[in-house]
Amino acid sequence: MSTRVKICCIRSFEEAEMAIRYGASALGFVSAMPSGPGPISEDLIAEIIPRVPAGILTFLLTSKQDAPSIIGQQRRTRANTLQLVDAVSFETYRELKKALPSVSIVQVIHVTGSDAVDAAHSIAPFVDALLLDSGNPNLPVKQLGGTGRAHDWAISKVICSQLATPVYLAGGLNPENVAEAIRLVRPFGVDLCSGVRTDHALDEEKLSRFFDQVATA
Repeated sequence: MSTRVKICCIRSFEEAEMAIRYGASALGFVSAMPSGPGPISEDLIAEIIPRVPAGILTFLLTSKQDAPSIIGQQRRTRANTLQLVDAVSFETYRELKKALPSVSIVQVIHVTGSDAVDAAHSIAPFVDALLLDSGNPNLPVKQLGGTGRAHDWAISKVICSQLATPVYLAGGLNPENVAEAIRLVRPFGVDLCSGVRTDHALDEEKLSRFFDQVATA
């Protein structure tokens, strides 16, 4: 099966359209974050998502950690997938599944060391997919994604090889390194923001090269 591609930090319907045209199976919409690029208003997210074709996953990136806040964001934006970029309790997963049974849950794990393997094993039973990123939630101002840097892919490779749960690889991916990353890690999908952007705008030439490299891998 070919590697899925999620293009994140979508800022307009025109960007969404371009990403889909090149082969994106998922789009990421960033709500309020403590740091990092790409946040847009929930009103704008709610305007774009209804125009996205059926069959394309719409990820709402949220830094909220309590179920009522996350449920409220989903109901305002109507995203079909929730990407939780910070840690939540197992009870929160249960509350989200109960309130939003048709909405998928993707938990981000920030790969700062080998402890990410244990975290992946403990979280996987509660979610529909995992996303391995390069942030650091332990800093005074949390880094919850959009860092533009890669982490230790060897750790991500272990996680992908040990879990049946779909795993997306994120963090510092670009047209120059994505083929190598896919060959090493063997993820279900890849996810990126800044690697296909120039001055924060989606760059069609970079996007084209990125999808070409994914295809060769």
